[in-house]
Amino acid sequence: MSNDVGRYAIYFTPSSASALAHFGAEWLGYDVTTGDCPPQPVIAAITPKRLRHITEEPRRYGFHATLKPPFVLAEGADVDALDEAAAVLACRFPTFAAPRLRLACLSGFWALMLSKHCPMVDGLAAACVAEFDWFRAPPSAAELARRRSADLSPAQEALLRRWGYPYVMEEFRFHMTLTTRLDPVERAVVGAELASLVEPVCQSALAVDAIGLFHQERRDAPFRLLHRYKLAV
Repeated sequence: MSNDVGRYAIYFTPSSASALAHFGAEWLGYDVTTGDCPPQPVIAAITPKRLRHITEEPRRYGFHATLKPPFVLAEGADVDALDEAAAVLACRFPTFAAPRLRLACLSGFWALMLSKHCPMVDGLAAACVAEFDWFRAPPSAAELARRRSADLSPAQEALLRRWGYPYVMEEFRFHMTLTTRLDPVERAVVGAELASLVEPVCQSALAVDAIGLFHQERRDAPFRLLHRYKLAV
């Protein structure tokens, strides 16, 4: 499968008018809604060049939490049908308040995660994984090999075989990635700077009011939000 084949994904992303969305766009230097690249914050302990580098990978995906991981459209599937399916699924789930966010280190990178477990979030993610699965082309041998290089557990291997991704269903952890993986010394420095920046957006419950359909034209291009589907009121 060519690396230039476009991909789609179903993500949670906050309303573009929210303080959380503004923080994410500025921290990463990329706005998934507009495609603009706003200036990143000036941070005393990190040079602008280094901040650009450590946010390069999450910037390509945009500020989001994964619900249905990126996939190539299966043969016979089309984006119009995917669009319709996303709208239908969104109508089945009510808008809800998830626990507030917290800054956390996940496998060596910084992310915003939920402060408490939320069954409603897990249920929404599981539905997205299962119900959009027929739109997903099987992963390539190279993709499978890359995933398996992470020393997957037997449960994760089973999920990879079934759903094309090892961190779904019971392995799912809601997170909004902020950096690439960092060594312990730099991780501590970046975490100290992030703690004050994220504090204003971690004070109240997280409004989960929509799911978003994202598209990536080619593997080295950034994901863009195509449509944000409101959940039921």
